[in-house]
Amino acid sequence: MTSIEAFFDACLGKWSIERTYHYLSDPEGRVERSHTNYDIQELTADRRQKVLADNNRPSEVTGPLYGFFLAFDTLSDRGEAVAMDLNILFVPTHTSEDGIIEGDYLRDRAYEESRPMISHFRYDPERAELRMITRYTRVVSVDSITLVNPELRIRQIQNFRRNVLENLPLQDLELVGFGVEKKVT
Repeated sequence: MTSIEAFFDACLGKWSIERTYHYLSDPEGRVERSHTNYDIQELTADRRQKVLADNNRPSEVTGPLYGFFLAFDTLSDRGEAVAMDLNILFVPTHTSEDGIIEGDYLRDRAYEESRPMISHFRYDPERAELRMITRYTRVVSVDSITLVNPELRIRQIQNFRRNVLENLPLQDLELVGFGVEKKVT
């Protein structure tokens, strides 16, 4: 069992990430590989307030908050480069009897859409897995990070076509990604 505090502490530092993306909606079945460098730092009080303000949340939140400043650069095997930095804050709202923590996942900038975003997170201490669900305009992204040990994480990304009606199940899978994330410092 890994506490949420231990999970987030282990995430700090620099990471080297190898990912493979399968574009299922592409008629040619495109597969793409990429390399990403992550630099994950603790979220300062000023940055925490920025995320809260950007997402129209009160500046005084009771209870524990977990957050990062994340900077990354990615280079795909097709030569496409992406660099971004953002502030991330996890605000727990519920803990179940079996220790699963759920809450709001706030960002001052999202990946798919460059704007503040409120999503949902679920942390399972038995599996040391953080799962985030983001409802973008066009897709619903289900992203999970499993902490294998403090030096190794496994990442899975699934992007579903967003249904017009919110209560329909996610079924039109457009993209699946898998990643191996190794800490370098």
